[in-house]
Amino acid sequence: MPDFWGTRDTLSRDRELFLGGESAVTGLRAPILSSWRRCASMGLSPETIEPPYHADLDMDSRLIRAAAPVLDRLESEVAGARMGVVLADRHGVILHCRADEKALYRRFEVVRLAPGFTYSEEYVGTHGIATALEERQDFRVFGAEHFANSLRPFVSLGAVVRDPLSGSLEGVVGLTSGCADANPAMASRVRKAAEAIALRLLEQRTERERALLQEALQVERRVQVAMADMTQTPPGPYGPPVSSLTDSDRKVLREKATELISAAPDTAVRVPLSGDRVAALVCRPVAGALGEEGVAVRLSFVGDAPGHRPVTVPDGTGSASTGGTRADGAPTAMLSPPTPDGPREAAPPAQAAGEESPGHEEPADGDVPGVPVDRAPTGQGPAEGAVTDAPVEWLLAVGQPEMGRLAMAARERLELLYDASIRIGTTLDVTRTAEELAEVVVPRFADIVTVDLLEPVLRGDEALVPDTPLQRAALGAHHADPPFRPAGKRISFASSAPQARCFAEGLAVLEPDVRAVPEWLAQDPGRVQQLVEYGIHSLIAVPLRTRRVTLGLTTFYRCRDSRPFEEDDLHLAEELIARVAICVDNARRFTREQTVALTLQRSLLPGVLPEQTAVEVAHRYLPAQIAVGGVGGDWFDVIPLSGARVALVVGDVVGHGLHAAVTMGRLRTAVHNFATLDLAPDELLGRLDDLVITLGQEGTLRPGGDYIIGATCLYAVYDPVSQRCTVARAGHPPPAVVDPDGAVHFPDLPAGPPLGLGGLPFESAELQLPEGSQLVLYTDGLIEDRDLDIDVALERLRAALSHADRAPEQTCESVLRVLPGPGSTDDVTLLVARTRALSADHTACWDVPTDPAAISAVREAAVRQLTAWGLEDCAFTTELVLSELATNAIRHATGPVQVRLLRDRVLICEVSDGSSTSPHLRQAAATDEGGRGLFLVAQLAQRWGTRYTPRGKVIWAEQPLSPTPAPLELSSW
Repeated sequence: MPDFWGTRDTLSRDRELFLGGESAVTGLRAPILSSWRRCASMGLSPETIEPPYHADLDMDSRLIRAAAPVLDRLESEVAGARMGVVLADRHGVILHCRADEKALYRRFEVVRLAPGFTYSEEYVGTHGIATALEERQDFRVFGAEHFANSLRPFVSLGAVVRDPLSGSLEGVVGLTSGCADANPAMASRVRKAAEAIALRLLEQRTERERALLQEALQVERRVQVAMADMTQTPPGPYGPPVSSLTDSDRKVLREKATELISAAPDTAVRVPLSGDRVAALVCRPVAGALGEEGVAVRLSFVGDAPGHRPVTVPDGTGSASTGGTRADGAPTAMLSPPTPDGPREAAPPAQAAGEESPGHEEPADGDVPGVPVDRAPTGQGPAEGAVTDAPVEWLLAVGQPEMGRLAMAARERLELLYDASIRIGTTLDVTRTAEELAEVVVPRFADIVTVDLLEPVLRGDEALVPDTPLQRAALGAHHADPPFRPAGKRISFASSAPQARCFAEGLAVLEPDVRAVPEWLAQDPGRVQQLVEYGIHSLIAVPLRTRRVTLGLTTFYRCRDSRPFEEDDLHLAEELIARVAICVDNARRFTREQTVALTLQRSLLPGVLPEQTAVEVAHRYLPAQIAVGGVGGDWFDVIPLSGARVALVVGDVVGHGLHAAVTMGRLRTAVHNFATLDLAPDELLGRLDDLVITLGQEGTLRPGGDYIIGATCLYAVYDPVSQRCTVARAGHPPPAVVDPDGAVHFPDLPAGPPLGLGGLPFESAELQLPEGSQLVLYTDGLIEDRDLDIDVALERLRAALSHADRAPEQTCESVLRVLPGPGSTDDVTLLVARTRALSADHTACWDVPTDPAAISAVREAAVRQLTAWGLEDCAFTTELVLSELATNAIRHATGPVQVRLLRDRVLICEVSDGSSTSPHLRQAAATDEGGRGLFLVAQLAQRWGTRYTPRGKVIWAEQPLSPTPAPLELSSW
C-alpha cells in the first residue's frame, strides 16, 4: 500500500466501527467520513451497487467534443500503466471509459463503470468520480475508503471540469486503477486534463462569437448601414461627432449593450450621454453560418443633424417615444436621413392611433417596430454617389444572450461583493452585522436569508461547545410574511437537513431544488409544507467559519419566480460569508472585551448606596456607545461622614476601555480612603491629584504603558445641621442647584485643574442649601455633544430641572429625556441629591469650662437630653463616652471645649477643642493609671474617629439608638 496516499492499516477496523454504528471514527479522513455519513443517511448498502443505465447518450455534446482530444492524449500518457480514463457529466453519467488492458476493463464492467451508467454517490457511494461531483472539488478515494465493498480493490481519482466563463460544473474527468498500480502522478495528470478540457470549452465559446461577428458584418454590408469604429468619425457631411464621446460615455454604452445582449432581441433603448446628447441602441438577432444564434447591438444618435428623418426609439421604460423628447424632458431635434436638396422640413406630428402616415412601410421581419432602417432592394446596393435614405448606425457589440447574461452576472457579483465590503461590519455589534448582511443580499442575491449564530457568539464568548443552541440573529425577506421564525428565537435543524450537514461538516451545501431532497422534506412535514406553499424552491447553506471555528450558519433561499441557485452562486455565497465571518468574529471579540470592561466597571461602582439621612439620592449611569469605544471611566459615590454629614462624589477618567475602568476603580477606592480621614474637599483633591501623577508615572515605566492617566472630579460635603455644602472641583463641570421653589442656577465655583497635572492648588467654596434643595452632579457626557452647543445643552438641563417639589428619581427621568443628545459618544453619570435638615430639637450643645469638675454637669445635662429624646437606655454608655472624651480634652488639649449630641439614625457624641493633636489608642501597662479612656470609647461605640476643623479638632463616637453592648473583656485592659 503506497505511503503517499496517507492511508493506514486501521482503515478496515475504522470501517467496521462505522458500519457497526460508531459515529466517532478517528482514523478516517474528514471528507471520507462525511461521504460515508451521507451514504448511510441515504440507506446505501456496502454490499451492492446498482447504478442506473441511460442508453440515450448525447455523444455530440459540447463536453464530449471539448474532451475528446484531451482524453486521447491522457490515454497515451498512461498507456501501459494499467489505468482507466473516465469522463462523466455533471449528473455522474459515464460518457467515456477506456482501459489499455482488457482484464482491467472487464473488472470495470463488473462494477458497472462503463458508458451509460450513473456514478453518483446516491447509487455507488464514496468514489473518486461520485464524491468529486458531490463535493464539487477534486477528490481521491483509495481502496478501503470506498463505501461499497466491490470498489475496494480500486483507486479512483476525479477532477472537476468547470465552464471557464460561467463557473458551472460541467463534469468530471478521472483515472481509476488497482491499488497496487496507483502512483502519485495520477493526481497531477487528471488535474491537467480537467484544465485542458476547460480551455477547449472556452475556445468553443470564442469560435461561436467569431462566427456571429462575421455574420453581423455581412448583414451590415447587405443593408448598406454605415459603419465606423467608436473612436472614428463616419464618412459623410452629416456624421455625428462619435470621436467626441468621453470615456464615461463609452463605458455607459458598453454596459447598456451588455444588458441588451443579455435581454430578449428586438429591443431598443435611449441612453442619455454627456452634452445633452441621446444615443439609440437597437438590438437585433443574428445567426451564424453553422446555426449559431446571437444578437447585434447597433448605435445611432438622436440629434439635430440636417437632412435626417425622425427615428422613433423606445424610452427606458420600454414604451416607444418619438425622437422629439430629450432625456431630461426638453424637446430635441429628430434624426432624419440626408436628402439631395439639403435639410428637409421638420417631420409632421405623429398620426392619430389607427392612421397610416404617408409613405409608411411595415417593418420587415427582424426589424424593431418604430425604428425604421431602410433597406436596399434584395441583391442590389445603392448607386455610386447616391445618398441613401437610412439613419447612420454603428455596430457596437455582437454576442450571445447567454454570454451577455454571464457578463451581467459577473458584474452584479462584483458589485455585490463591493457593497458588502463597505456596508457590512460598519459597527462592532454582532447582531447588527448579521442584519447588515441581510440588507445587502436581499433581494439582489436571495429572496430570503436567515443568519443563525451560536448563543455564546451573541454574548461575545468563544464558540467551543459544538452542541450549543443556535439563535436567529437576523431574518431578511423580499416578500411579506416569510414562514420563518423571527430574529431572537432559538433555532434547531433535523440531523438530515442541509443546514445540519452544513453546520456539522463546516462545508457549504447547495440544493438547487429542495423540493426533490427527501431529507429536507422529512425534517418537519408541517413546516416544510408551509415553505413549499410559500414558493421556496432553492437554498444555499454556508457556515460562518473563522479561525477553524464555526460561529453559526447563513441560509439563502430563492422562491417563486426566481431562478434556482447555481454553482457560481455557491462560490459567491462562500466568498461573501467568509468576509462576513471575519466581521462577526471581530464584533464578537469586541463585545467580549466590552462586556468584561463593563462588568468590571459596574462591580467597581456602588451597588447599593449606603444608609444615611442627610440627602435623598437618585442616580443614573449610561455606558458609552459600544461602537465608539465602549466603557468609560465615569464614577459616582455617596459616602457617609461623621456628624451626620455626607460626601457626594462624581468623577470621570480620561479614555475608554478596560484601562479606564481599572483606573476608575483605583481612584474611587482612594477617595473612600481619603474621606475616612475627614479631609476638607480641597485637601482631598490635592491628595487625589498626587495619586494620579504617581499612577501616570508607574504607567510610563511599565512595558507598553504609553497611555496617559488623567481625570476630573467634583467632591462635595453637605452638613444637614448647618445646611451648608462645601464643594471643590478639579476640571469638572459645575453642579446645578435647584432651589425649593424650582429656580435653577449654576454656581460659579473655582474650577481647579484636572487631576494629574500637579503644581496648582484646589479651592473650596460653600453653598447654602435650604432643606428641599437639589444638588445635581453630572459628568461631561451629559452636556457635551458634537452636534449640540454646550450653552444649548445647559439651557436644556436648566429647563429639565426647573420644577419645584420633585423627587430625585423624577428629576433623573426628566433630565435623561432631553439629554444627552444623539451625538453624544461618552459615558453619562447623573447624581441628584435632595437635601434634608437635622432639626434643632435633634441637636444639643454645651460649652465645657476647662475644669475637670465641670464634667459631672455635662453628664447630667446629657442624661436629661437623652430622657427627653426617649433614649434612657443609652444614658449609661453616653455618660461614660462623654466623660472620657471631655476629660481628655480638658487635660491634654486647649480650649474652648464643646460637647454636642446629635440624634440621627445613630446617637452621635462629639467633643471639640482647639488643639490639632491627634488622639490614638495605646496599649496600657498593667501598672499604668491612665491610657485606657479611648480604649473604653472604642469598645462602647459603634465607630469613632477624629476630624480637623479650622479651629482645632472634633473627636466623635457613634452608638446605635437601641444599644446592645457586648460585655467588656477585662483581660484586655
